[in-house]
Amino acid sequence: MGLLETIREPGHLNSLSSQQLTELAQEIRDYLVANVSQTGGHLGPNLGVVELTLGIHRVFDSPQDSIIFDTGHQSYVHKLVTGRQDFSTLRQKGGIAGYPERAESEHDIVESSHASSSLSWADGVSRAYQLTGQKDRYTVALIGDGALTGGMAWEAINNIAADRSRKVVIVVNDNGRSYAPTVGGFANHLAALKHELQNKVDKVRLDSRYERTLDIARTKLQKSGPLGQMVYRGLHGMKAGIKDVMVPGGIFEDLGMKYVGPIDGHDLQEIEQALESAKNYGGPVIVHAMTEKGHGYAPAVSDKDDMFHAVGVIDPDTGEALAKSSGKSWTSIFAQEIKDIADEREDIVGITGAMLIPVGLKPMAMAHPGRVIDVGIAEQHALAMSAGLAYGGQHPVIALYATFLNRGFDQLLMDVALHKAGVTLVLDRSGVTGPDGPSHHGMWDLALLQFIPGLHLAAPRDAVTLREELREAVAISDAPTVVRYPKGSVGPDIPALERTADGADILRRLGEPHAESGQRDVLLIGVGAFARLALDVAELLGSQGVSLTVVDPRWVMPVPASLIELAGEHRIVVSLEDGVRAGGVGSRIRQEMRAAGIDTALNELGLPAEFIKHAERGEILVEVGLTPQKISSDILAQLSGDMVPFARTEGERPKHTS
Repeated sequence: MGLLETIREPGHLNSLSSQQLTELAQEIRDYLVANVSQTGGHLGPNLGVVELTLGIHRVFDSPQDSIIFDTGHQSYVHKLVTGRQDFSTLRQKGGIAGYPERAESEHDIVESSHASSSLSWADGVSRAYQLTGQKDRYTVALIGDGALTGGMAWEAINNIAADRSRKVVIVVNDNGRSYAPTVGGFANHLAALKHELQNKVDKVRLDSRYERTLDIARTKLQKSGPLGQMVYRGLHGMKAGIKDVMVPGGIFEDLGMKYVGPIDGHDLQEIEQALESAKNYGGPVIVHAMTEKGHGYAPAVSDKDDMFHAVGVIDPDTGEALAKSSGKSWTSIFAQEIKDIADEREDIVGITGAMLIPVGLKPMAMAHPGRVIDVGIAEQHALAMSAGLAYGGQHPVIALYATFLNRGFDQLLMDVALHKAGVTLVLDRSGVTGPDGPSHHGMWDLALLQFIPGLHLAAPRDAVTLREELREAVAISDAPTVVRYPKGSVGPDIPALERTADGADILRRLGEPHAESGQRDVLLIGVGAFARLALDVAELLGSQGVSLTVVDPRWVMPVPASLIELAGEHRIVVSLEDGVRAGGVGSRIRQEMRAAGIDTALNELGLPAEFIKHAERGEILVEVGLTPQKISSDILAQLSGDMVPFARTEGERPKHTS
């Protein structure tokens, strides 16, 4: 039996010797490589926090003390030492989640994987402990330097620092990266911090007697008349000057928070000494730990793009991917097209939030390095800045994961849309994304964007329409545009039979209209990548003698008038969208139909307004009933009058009320 198998709760770490802890750290790295290589997951980040996690759990007493992980992708080691040692189904349906999850353990607190929020949580948790008299409980937040590029982290630090009595310890995991190398002025500040003399200074400054002595001296000098006040001002200025030279954490000290570090984040003894000092201080402290992403695993360390931030199934010995992707990805199609557009237009400016490679802006950055801006994990800033760029005559293209649009919604509404700014957002990983779970599904955007005045929203179905809709989007200069597409391979092109005057594509017609009413049975509206699902449903219905039309709106906002006309030519309309159905595209089409006086029944199919757990995309779609078999069965029931909404009877003509 290895040491790891004997660790069933954090308290079991306390009896281990220094040598045993070193052995345990290696066992954990071996375990992570062996297991994550079989399932995929966030390997590099977790290899980099092994010692930090062990140190936190040895110095603090979870769950009595609250341990909060920013983003949470670096919580695998935490899971292992809190009794979860079956990673065989990591990120799979029914298996351990890739992020903290309260249902798994009392040691997990924050489940969201959106960065920069952990310090706000720490502020709230520590306030709650203070208000309820639980003054013996500590709140510990582990946050990466990449997440500190997000403004919300600094809002929280500002509030935490204002109360020196709260027991908050912020551990900065500084590996110089988020997904990619950390950018911005703060990153430069961290990079400049030196280790020289720091630990000796910290031990003095974190001794509670240091603060008491300063308070006594300050009070006595300020009460001893003009001479004493003059001496105090001189000593205070000298102290500040010495501190700026000797103590590199000035940016934190200036906010009123104690700073420890930088320390070696892979030296267990140094980590524990720093954390013990921070704990004994009894007030807010920042512990700055320097770590290496992928530490101890050569293939990760040598991967300069992302140091194995997230991997699929790989060979554990070489790090080589074993499951090769079939076909081109949506991201790669966008990457080439935006680079080509930038070659043609000097006003195109790419913007990313710390994800240059994942969202496909690297080719453009290599060709036009001065025209791609990485703002760090700062979506709010990216959106507001883009309005300024548009005002200055540029056309910004902001590439984000769809789930992260939520973070910049106010700026999209009030800075971009209100000012009719020509800004294009490209939302990658829209819809169901699969194994990363609730906070990574890009399922909210279709509903969120519906009520933004003037916004144009496109959902391409294949590579051809992605290219053309992206070009159409950047041609609009007086309103925001959005182009969204899913994760994974793009699949074969889906040709259209015809295109309407306002840009909707007719993909399929089956059967003839009914003689009495002149209508076909079903209008299937496939939004974006769900056009393929609509065609699969059409095949099943066609085999049952159902007449139908399949249409891809291409641009779902504003709703094409031709779509509303087609709705009046069918007995029932069924919309299919890879987003929440509440307030989504189907709901918008229903409103437009009613406004036009068209009473055709409409069934909006999409995702439930729920937080959907991690599983493969196909498994999730089966679970929520978005399969060709389930959809076609329900439509047959609606056509026969056995299920609401009821389709018009075959001979019944539509009623136009406008």
